[in-house]
Amino acid sequence: MTADLLRIENLMVFFENALAVNGLNLTVSEGELVGVIGPNSAGKTTLVNTISGLIIDMAIKEKRKGGERITVYGAVWFRGEEITRERPDRRVRRGIVLCRERHPVFPDSSVMENLKIAGYLRRRAEIRKTMDEVFGLFPVLKDYRRRKAGFLSGGEQQMLAIGMALVARPTLLLLDEPLLGLSPRMQESVMAAVIHLNEAAGITVLLCEQFARPVLPVIGRGYVVENGMLTMSGTGAELMDNPEVKAAYFGI
Repeated sequence: MTADLLRIENLMVFFENALAVNGLNLTVSEGELVGVIGPNSAGKTTLVNTISGLIIDMAIKEKRKGGERITVYGAVWFRGEEITRERPDRRVRRGIVLCRERHPVFPDSSVMENLKIAGYLRRRAEIRKTMDEVFGLFPVLKDYRRRKAGFLSGGEQQMLAIGMALVARPTLLLLDEPLLGLSPRMQESVMAAVIHLNEAAGITVLLCEQFARPVLPVIGRGYVVENGMLTMSGTGAELMDNPEVKAAYFGI
């Protein structure tokens, strides 16, 4: 492995007085497929929102409307540069792309239109090439390319959401709960696509998920997060063999 592509140092995120992420340290090397496993409200979404910079926009919007105060401490490093305060659009230009939870697509726009919207920072030729790759990865989307995204199934919307992230040409793809609400069969299809993106397309992936069973066998390394804190880390195989992980996530 090469040097760290992403490094998180002592990250702490407060929503008013509630601590969502507490002293978290994490690294991802270029080319890795890394998992972050944890239950609901463990801090996984806050983590990827902070890496992507979305937390900055959230804090600005909350301040404008007099809502809850969002405070971030610690540091986020990407390719050796600190980007903790950098806006999300600049992070996208660096290649940090977030695929958010619950398939956030534009329901009144077609599959093709959703993919084109996602490529607003790319040239048309790049968009066309990546769309071909997306349709190769998810053939069902090609069949439904003129269908409005709101009429797709949950699994198909998740495929489209991942496809939209790919059109942005990520160096680091952040996946937040990609298996949420999907059938076991669809979970297998999504995970197969994630493996392909990592191994064949060479995209570095950080995958946050509460369903450990389909994730741990395929990741190179993983972190377990509970109540915003890192509780353990290791290879996917080591975590699968850990008695605490077995009890918490496999019911063994």
